[in-house]
Amino acid sequence: MVDLGAPFCPPCKAMAPFLEKLERDYKGKAAILVLDVGKTPDLSERFGISEIPTQIFYNTQGKEVLRHIGFMSEEAIRAQLKKMGVH
Repeated sequence: MVDLGAPFCPPCKAMAPFLEKLERDYKGKAAILVLDVGKTPDLSERFGISEIPTQIFYNTQGKEVLRHIGFMSEEAIRAQLKKMGVH
């Protein structure tokens, strides 16, 4: 999963603590990447995003399977990962 956001974005700030937790919890099972579009603006174009935060879930072949725009709860992220076979 890739989360694209920026520190100046209130929903991004709200998600930061549990995204760090998810990175630890899923280490070795799934990659949880948090990317700062404020520091690297070309990421928005590269990933085709117009709003932050945006979460993009990829399968093991690298194909996008879900794109979510806005705040996404820890529970919703865990549920999506489980749906994708990550336990």
